Formats: sequence, structure tokens, C-alpha cells
Amino acid sequence: MMAQYLALKAEADDCLLFYRMGDFFEMFFEDARIAAQVLDIALTARGEHEGTKIPMCGVPVHAATGYLQRLIKAGHRVAIAEQTESPAAAKARMGSKALVNRAIVRVVTAGTLTEEALLDARADNWCVAIGEAVGGVALAAADVSTGRFVVIDCTANALGAELARLGAAEVVASYASGHADAATTLRPRHDFDSGAGEARLKRLYGVATLDGFGEFTRAGLAAAGGLVAYLEHNAKGALPFLRPPHLTRAAETMAIDAATRESLELAQTAGGQRKGSLLDCIDRTVTGAGARALAADIGAPLMDRAAIEARLDLIHHFHADDAARERLRGALRALPDIGRAIGRLAAGRGSPRDLGQLRDGLDGAWLLRERLANEEQTGLLADLLPRLTGHGELIDLLKRALVPSPPIEASDGGYITAGYDAALDDLRDAGVGGRRAIAALEAEFRASTGTPGLKIRHNNVLGYHVEVPARAADALMKPDSGFTHRQTLAGVVRFNTPALHDVAAKVAQSGAHALAAEAAHLEDLTAAALGSRDAIAATADALARLDVAAALATCAIEGNWARPHLVDHPCFEIAGGRHPVVEAAVAKSGDRFVANDCALSETSRLWLVTGPNMGGKSTFLRQNALIAVLAQAGSYVPATSATLGLVDCLFSRVGASDNLARGRSTFMVEMVETAAILAQATPNSFVILDEVGRGTSTYDGLAIAWAVVEAIHDHNRCRCLFATHYHELTRLAERCDALTLHHVRAREWKGDLVLLHELADGPADRSYGIAVARLAGMAPATVARAKSVLAKLEAGRAKTGGLAAGLDDLPLFAAAQEAEEQQCDPIRREVEGLDIDALTPREALDTLYRLKVIARDGGD
Repeated sequence: MMAQYLALKAEADDCLLFYRMGDFFEMFFEDARIAAQVLDIALTARGEHEGTKIPMCGVPVHAATGYLQRLIKAGHRVAIAEQTESPAAAKARMGSKALVNRAIVRVVTAGTLTEEALLDARADNWCVAIGEAVGGVALAAADVSTGRFVVIDCTANALGAELARLGAAEVVASYASGHADAATTLRPRHDFDSGAGEARLKRLYGVATLDGFGEFTRAGLAAAGGLVAYLEHNAKGALPFLRPPHLTRAAETMAIDAATRESLELAQTAGGQRKGSLLDCIDRTVTGAGARALAADIGAPLMDRAAIEARLDLIHHFHADDAARERLRGALRALPDIGRAIGRLAAGRGSPRDLGQLRDGLDGAWLLRERLANEEQTGLLADLLPRLTGHGELIDLLKRALVPSPPIEASDGGYITAGYDAALDDLRDAGVGGRRAIAALEAEFRASTGTPGLKIRHNNVLGYHVEVPARAADALMKPDSGFTHRQTLAGVVRFNTPALHDVAAKVAQSGAHALAAEAAHLEDLTAAALGSRDAIAATADALARLDVAAALATCAIEGNWARPHLVDHPCFEIAGGRHPVVEAAVAKSGDRFVANDCALSETSRLWLVTGPNMGGKSTFLRQNALIAVLAQAGSYVPATSATLGLVDCLFSRVGASDNLARGRSTFMVEMVETAAILAQATPNSFVILDEVGRGTSTYDGLAIAWAVVEAIHDHNRCRCLFATHYHELTRLAERCDALTLHHVRAREWKGDLVLLHELADGPADRSYGIAVARLAGMAPATVARAKSVLAKLEAGRAKTGGLAAGLDDLPLFAAAQEAEEQQCDPIRREVEGLDIDALTPREALDTLYRLKVIARDGGD
């Protein structure tokens, strides 16, 4: 057995090997050590190998899905080695000591999952391959759970942004790829040969030419071929469902790099959670497919104005008709996820329940089409509705064949409805008759033996058998009793008898034949469904698009959002703009979010925004970037009105982070991201920058920020919101004709800082940093010291223009604090000498005046 295991382990490469032994998947050697630690299960030993005990652990086959999920989440890949013959067949082939044949039937990886329990119903699960050829780079991405297959041509610079957009569960590349890293699955170089990829795609789709799919580049063929080869390898020849490839160019969507996605928290927060992200905030979808489509829209805002307007028109249709919207959402809410059901069936991992989901989902889509037939059918709605029908024969077949609620497991049968197959009905009747005969035998045996406690039972080892209490077993043990002893247990004894054996054989035979007949029907029904898989996938996509439109209409109504107006020139005019996530959080606390306007144009395309920390600068910057994303995703936006030209690239350099694993400090990361912006931003881009240069010395930081502002204004010439605490930058308004000054308003009232979160024209009068420090709970002595230092700095700058002037004669903190404490001593002595209970009101008031004089004069 170990020889067989080791041969399969060599075939499994770097995967953990699940080796089927009866009702368990066993793991040995290092695989066992890894799995035991990840799964928190017992590590045992079995026999010896080369004089050393073999580590071993195992998981039950019936619970394997849950264990697989944990291993995949921990970053492992798992090869499944199944028994490919029964023990009886092995004995017939090789004798009583024959070893059952086993083979790896599947490799389970993060990017090739189809099981419902292993997938997030509201997120795509992309497996992405990187292909390279002379003059280009491309990505091929497949979600095998639904069959979606896209090929994306891009530049080397845009590769990272596309990978971030897809949020791939798994990335595959050639050993020779320069893009491989620790998270990449490496495959042989010949899998990524463009010529071999072209041949592989032709063979997959049964075509003589790929022209019908579009114009592939060599890099696109390399990526697509490498991905298909990887999927074939993992499925061991049974390739999962892949729709015809959809060819796109990276330029067809707004470019958003990984740092910007993280900064704006589009699909997940900085902590990696969906909750708190933009997607979570706006998601009102009622189906998993709709949620996945919405995530794709937010992740890839469009550059095609006509396509954006078509989505907006569909939202408007449901925005204007409350009754139609709620009817649609109610109907969609009841529909199963037919996209993933057909994906499981195509991958050979489908169940009777998946067929039932197709039946119910396609029937529901048909009924939905009938309900929407009387509504105005224009634009995108007219294109979507025909995709909801056309499955009449399949629906009728599945309705006639399947019980109302088919089970997940096919092995126990019971999913083909009575009346569909007369021969199957006869087999079932025979089984029922046999079970009646067994019940009659049980009554007969009780009477003949005089044993009321006698029962006929069944298990997988003995089959049907007679069981009596141990105290009544002696009579059945007699040679002439007609019973044959089989097993003695604590309290009971088990027997067999020829009469029971004959009846049980008939029951087992009819049951086995019935299961075989049902399995044949399951195979036929699956084939019938797969014959329409492309049309079913199109129906699933149409339902998802309707769900997204109705959900965004709901969101727009709840939040009082406006339809954006798209124009051909690079403007950005927002009235009453809000940050949707912050607004939702503020509303929960009972407060009101302060809306702000933004008007970027050719004469005012760079806004320099100053003001205090916590005043709302970062929120203002981010909310306008999110409005651009939402508008081009085809959504209404959180504003009173919005007019904007299309944004080709969106960049955000907001907040501080580091990447210590790559040897980058916070400031280094800031500079890398800023350099990327200056290298890639075009006049049609939108850039938000916050606190550039704050991670180094004052002079260095100011110089860098100054140069960045000039570069954006003079060379990139893009729309930009630039927030800073460097008030010196406001002097750039004198020479940069497209730069305008703005600030977030704040006021000090009776010693307290009041943040108004309103944007106003002109520069801030000061930063209010010390006031914010006091709000944060900084010790009064430290705050007082900071005020003293600030006064010296400002006095020195007023005299010489130097930031550090006046510091030389400033006493150290400890000395200053000691002086302040000495000043407090006379006050302490005065207060300690007071008899408060004896003071009259007039004496108390006089005492307060005296203490005030002491505080002012230092006790002199």
C-alpha cells in the first residue's frame, strides 16, 4: 500500500494528498504533520518506513468538504486520490489480498472550487494566468463555478492594477515569468506557448479558427492556453465549464491600481473585511449572482459612455416605478443560483439538487419575463428580457423527472419522481413489497421462537439479520432452530436464516437496480442541461444584471442619490457630494453628514485643500474619488447633482502604511505611490493626494510636496485634489493659473475646537494641530509646552523667515514644566489654607480674584 501511496504522492507534486481508505481520507508523512496542525486533529502513526514510524492523520469522507475549506484557506492545494474499483472487484482481479486501485481524480485549489460550501456566494472566484509574448502581456481569468472566461490584454505597467481588480483566488504563471512570487502557482513554460495555446482553444471549442471570438494577441493566446492547461491538469482531463472567451482591453475600464483600491476601500477595508467597504455599503442585491455582478461593476468602472448610460437608464426604469422594482426584487429573491448550479454539473460534481435548482430558477426566470412583458422595453431591458426564456423543453423535462425537493446526495436515490419511469416504479414497488415481507417474517419469528424482543435489523456489514436479547439467544443457538449465529455483542446476539436471506436478496437486488436506474436518469438529465449551458449562463447573467439595477435604484432612493451627467470634456462638478460609507456611519449615530461641493475645470483643475486634522479633508478627497467610481460603474451617486468627464485612471495617495516585507518604510511607500502617479496620470485622470511629504523632515517634505504640485499642474495636467498642512504651498497659487485654494472650516469657541467639516474658498488661517491634540486627550502640560514652542517658532519665522528661528533660547521641556509647577506652588498653598465651609459668598469671590492675580504674576 505504501508503494502505491508514494507513487501517487510523487504525481501530486507539491499538493497535500488525500488518500482514500474506506470511509476516510488518510494523509501520511509530512502531509500528515501539516494537516494535523492546520486542522487541529490528532497525529498518529502507522507501521514503519525505512525504520521510522510513519506519521498519519485522517478525515472522514462525509465531512471532507469542511476540512478542505480550512486547508485551502490556509494556502494549501489538495490532490484527491479515490478508490477506482470496489474491494470485491479487486479480489476478483488479484485474489483475497488484492490492493484496491486508486488514482488522483482531482486537484483542489483556491482558484478551481465549485462546491457551494467552499465558495462565497456573493464573490467571484477567479483563477488567473499571466501570459507574455513579444510586445505584450495578457491575463486569462476563469471562474469555473460559473464558466466565465475572459482574456485581458494590458501593458506591463497595468498588470498589477488588473490583478488587483480581479482579486484572484489563485494566480498561475510560467516558471520563466518575471511576475511570479510566493503566492503564484508555477507551471511548465510550454503550457504558456502561444501556438500551443491557440491549438488548445480550438480543440476545446471545436472550431477551426478563433476569429469568431475576436482578435487574440500572442500574449492573450499564451495566457488562455496556460490557464486551460492548468485547469485540465487539476481536473485530470474533465475540464470544467468554460464559456467562449470574452476578449477585453485594460483600457476599456477605469485603471485603478492596488494602492488606490486599498486606500478607497472599494471591495474591502484596510483590514481585509467586506463590512465597512463601499461595496458593502451600497449592496442591496437579493441574489448571490447579483452581488457578484455588482462587485465586478465597482471593481471595473467603464470607459464606454454609451454602456454606462445604458446601465443608468435601466436603474432609472426601476427608480421611477416603485411597484415594478419591488415585484422584480421579490421574484429574484426566490430564485436559486443557476449560474453556479450549471457550473457544478459541468464539472462533474453536480447533484440532483443542482438540477432542481435549474428547474426552479429557469421556470422563475420565465415567469419573471412574463411579468415584465407589459413594461416599456427599451435599451438594456429590451436586450435582457429575451435571455430569460427559451428553456421550455428543459424546464418541462426536469419538472416531469424530479421530485419537488431533490437531495444533494445521489447515492441514496429518491430524486426521480413516481410516474416518470414505469420500470423504476416497478423496482421500487418490489423493494416496498420485500420490506413488507421482512416485516411479516419478523412477526412470524417472534411467534415461532416465543421471543417478543426479536427484531430484524440492517447494517452495512451484516445486511439484514435477526437480533434478540442475550437472555433469549439460547433457543436460537440450537442446531435444529433454523437460525445461524453471526455475532454476539453486549446484551444482544445476531443471527441469520435462509428465509430472511432470500427475502433480503430480493430487496437488495431491487434496490440496487432502482439506484442504477435513477443514476442513469441523472446522467441523462445532466446531459440535457449541459446541452443548454451557454443559454443558461446567459439567463443567469441577465438575472444578475436586473438584480444590480433594482438594487442600485433602491440604494439611490434610500440615500437620495442623483443620476450623474457624463460629458466629453474633463470636468468634475459635484453639488452636495457625500461619502456614502461615512454618511451611513454618521447616520447610525444620529448625526448629519455635511455635504460639500467640488468643481474642477480647465481653469481650476487642481485644488489645494488646507485645514485641521479631523476636519474632513481626507473624507472630502475620498468621496469625490468614490463618486467617479460609482458614476462610471453605471450607478447613481451620493450627491445633489454630478457632471463629470470620464476618468481613465484613478489614483489615491491617502493615508500612511508600510510594506516591511519588501523593505519599504511608510515614507518609501508614499514616494513609490506618488512616483507612479506622476508617471502615469494623464489629463483625463483623477488624482487625490493627502499629506505628501509628511514622512520626512520639514524642509525635505515641503520641497517634495512643492515639486509634486508643480508637476501635476504643469505636466500631468489632470484633475487633482491635493490636501496638505504645508501652508507654504498656498504661494503656488500665484504662479499656477489652474490651482485654486480651499480649506475645511474650523473654529475655536471658548477654548474648544469646533470642526465644521465644511469646505470654503481660500487657505486655512492655521492648522489647529495643538487644539486637535488637546481633543485627543494629550496631557495639559504637554499641550501648554507645545503652545510655547509654537509661539517661539512663529515669532522666529516672522523675524527671519526661518522655520527654526527662535528655538535656541527656548528652555527644554523639563525646565519649562518645572517653572510652570513652581508657579503653581503659591496657588496650592493658598488653596490648602482655605476653610471652605467657613467662607461667606463674598469671601469666596474675593479668594478667586486673589488666586487669579497669583496665577498671572507668578506669586510675586
